[in-house]
Amino acid sequence: MSKRDYYEVLGVSKSASDDEIKKAFRRKAVELHPDKEGGDEQKFKEVNEAYEVLKDQQKRQRYDQFGHAGVGGSPGGGGGNPFGGFGGQQGANINFDFDDLGGFGDLFGSFFGGGGQRSRKPKRGRDVEMMLELDFEEAVFGVETEVKLDLNDTCEHCDGKTVEPGYELETCPTCKGSGQEVRVAKTVLGNIQQAVTCSQCKGRGKIPEKDCTVCLGKGVERKEKNVKIKVPAGIDDGATIRLSSYGEATVDGPKGDLYVHVRVKPHKEFTREGDLILSKVHIDMIDAALGTEILVDTVDGEVKMKVPAGTQSGTDFKLSGHGVPHIRSDKRGAHIVTVNVDTPTKLSKKQKEILESFKENKKRGLFS
Repeated sequence: MSKRDYYEVLGVSKSASDDEIKKAFRRKAVELHPDKEGGDEQKFKEVNEAYEVLKDQQKRQRYDQFGHAGVGGSPGGGGGNPFGGFGGQQGANINFDFDDLGGFGDLFGSFFGGGGQRSRKPKRGRDVEMMLELDFEEAVFGVETEVKLDLNDTCEHCDGKTVEPGYELETCPTCKGSGQEVRVAKTVLGNIQQAVTCSQCKGRGKIPEKDCTVCLGKGVERKEKNVKIKVPAGIDDGATIRLSSYGEATVDGPKGDLYVHVRVKPHKEFTREGDLILSKVHIDMIDAALGTEILVDTVDGEVKMKVPAGTQSGTDFKLSGHGVPHIRSDKRGAHIVTVNVDTPTKLSKKQKEILESFKENKKRGLFS
């Protein structure tokens, strides 16, 4: 689906002033705000996107020259955070657990004379998060890398069963296999029966005949683990990759997930806007006046670019297909090259004479 023209979205002409664009945006934003009756969330987002481009002079100039492709606005572009995720923390790997509710379920699970058995949901292993730093080119083209994590993994000796090989799990004598034991709590309302997790088997309903001699009956052991991470081409700074079941192990439950927070190191020459790569080059005023062909550095190597005669300083040129790949697509954005014309500060006597002659002939109207 093609995008609408940004000027059309805001209802202004291409010659609109900054003040006219701002007023049009405010009017449209109030009209379409999702919290207002008759609002439209999709059109509200469209208006915001248009304003973000047209309020910025450089982005507006590129949009006027190249359209949506000049501002990283191609549908399905490679910007943003396609993996969802978390803000991330500095450091190696951090554990966090969403399943621990602190036992409140046990407190109310058997209120007033229960002792009735609740279904026990297997507890999930802890999620793990880590930071992965990439070079600019690695983020553009993707990379496969291996990281080392220190985490609780399934005990290899007992295969996570907590029992020494050759022995069996037996029914817990305390809860008789229910995973719960009933206690009586004295309250102002009288004695209340309360079902709580069995203190001996920790809710499993079974205990080892003999604890595993390696993990001591825990079912997990601390170990270093190498994990291969495939980073897709076009990933952006701040994105998060989720690897299901690569987190910590637990007894009788699924493993947690691994969340990899991506940080992209800045490039000394290139910057990025969505699926665009931006850079600047300098040429002298003679080449700008007469036209020239130059070699431009891109992430794909040097590319020849033609600079037409009469090029003004600050003019943008688009190198199609040399930008950032779109995630889950074989398309790529463009590389935008801004040409800056350098005026010489030191001239020889002969050079000054030539320029003076040029200036005099221009005054006489010999050429425009």
